[in-house]
Amino acid sequence: MKTLTIIKWFWRTARPFRLQSTLNTFMGLLSVATRLAFIMATKLAIDIATGKSNSTLALASAFLISIVLVQIASGFANRWIAAILGVRAQNKMQHTLFSRLMESQWTGLEKRHSGDVLNRLERDVREVTSVITDTLPSAIAVIFQLILSFFYLYSMDAMLAVIIVFVVPLFALLSRIYVKKMRKLTHEMRQTDSEIQSVLTESIQNRMVLKTLEQTQTISDRLGQLQAKLRKQVRHRTLFSSFSALVLNAGFAMGYLITFIWGAHRLQEGAITYGMMLAFVQLVGQIQGPFRDVTRFVPVIISSLTAAERLIELEDTPLEETGNPIRFEGPAGIRFKDVSYAYDAQHRTILSHLSCDFKPGSSTAILGETGAGKTTLLRLILALLKPDKGEIEIYGTGCGDKDDTTQRTHEISPLTRCNLVYVPQGNTLFSGTIRENLRLGNAEATDEEMREALTIACADFVFQTPDGLDTICGEQGTGLSEGQAQRISIARALLRHGNILLLDEATSALDLETEQMLLNNLTSHLNGNQTLIFITHRPAIVDHCDQVLQLQRQ
Repeated sequence: MKTLTIIKWFWRTARPFRLQSTLNTFMGLLSVATRLAFIMATKLAIDIATGKSNSTLALASAFLISIVLVQIASGFANRWIAAILGVRAQNKMQHTLFSRLMESQWTGLEKRHSGDVLNRLERDVREVTSVITDTLPSAIAVIFQLILSFFYLYSMDAMLAVIIVFVVPLFALLSRIYVKKMRKLTHEMRQTDSEIQSVLTESIQNRMVLKTLEQTQTISDRLGQLQAKLRKQVRHRTLFSSFSALVLNAGFAMGYLITFIWGAHRLQEGAITYGMMLAFVQLVGQIQGPFRDVTRFVPVIISSLTAAERLIELEDTPLEETGNPIRFEGPAGIRFKDVSYAYDAQHRTILSHLSCDFKPGSSTAILGETGAGKTTLLRLILALLKPDKGEIEIYGTGCGDKDDTTQRTHEISPLTRCNLVYVPQGNTLFSGTIRENLRLGNAEATDEEMREALTIACADFVFQTPDGLDTICGEQGTGLSEGQAQRISIARALLRHGNILLLDEATSALDLETEQMLLNNLTSHLNGNQTLIFITHRPAIVDHCDQVLQLQRQ
């Protein structure tokens, strides 16, 4: 990715943080000004003490004390700004990217591992916000320091000032080589770091599976190999940066040596005072300091460029369609017209020329072998995927007005998702209380509504627990059986105001008696007001359906 593209992204991304960046820049400039003022004050004090100035020592001392007090106050303010506003900036960027990621299109073939995405949202965001709010303001202060220090030194000894800054063109040439190499090394390290995060994430989520397969040592060895790879990359980068710093420090040492010898010679000739000699040495530090700071800034900036590239990749994921929801107040149906779909060109066709009609108020069982496209069909209805060919429509009455009896038709899109209630297969509970999980279906649900939904879903066991709705669920419903978690997921879906209910193997963990009771409850509760679409292999569900759709593997 071109550096100019990244710089433009930085400028756009920095917009919400410009106040903090401005404050940090001001504090940096104030710090530079106080350091130069301190040099002037110490020069004045020494010249007064050696009889080279007619000012009073008391005045010079007051000047020094004032400068020190300003430095203490500015240091406190700088730490406060960095600590409080820095965290706010990081949180804001992380929240913005997270929201965009949640609103982006879902492809079904995600290119990035969840561990890699987490690494980007945490470490990359931290590095980018740090550069915007801290490193760049510090760099501006460093440039300011270089310019003022040079002109101050030039005003006292032009030749010495020119000699000291003569190293700038050479430094610029070397830094170009340094930046290119460091950027490559940093990118390799970040990639390995993401791989480590991915292994950690997957292993913790699937610890039980690894234990039962007796493969915990295999995963541990894989983690160790990645960590060894990262250590090798860190050693390589550290060796390169250390050698570069060694060369640079040798140049700085030579600059100090030249300054001291030059100053001693001029002092011996009587061309300068002792105060000027001290100012020479201090100002050389103020001029060389910016170049030394670059050795600290460059790795940070290079790392932030890599982080920015990774965050830009996240941002490049297309967003879903946005706008006003298209809601049908009455029963609604779904119609497929000659629909074909494949996840990408490298994969086989999942659905081919499918035409079917899920009429309003009907109940349909979708059957088919593994890979026949049952779950893909639901994802198309949910507008998570778009068909390669053909059309998918939602139709019904009362579109936006429950008293409207005109039948209307709309193409399936994210805007029609408000009509759908989806219960995916597997355990989909979040850590937290049962009440919090249920309110993901309807944030405004009352306790009475939650009780009714749990009863219909045969999940009234919740009220037999000591804490009832406030019972804590662990990650992925830990503490509940698969069947209990499945029934709570169904209750959560029933709280959502949608007129098409999609259930993907939603009763797979239930015994036959509980499943039969749940189906009877659904039938009597919905009473034909909702369209039911089941993906199932269970005969009991087929018996409760008006029609059966048999899918064949392509």
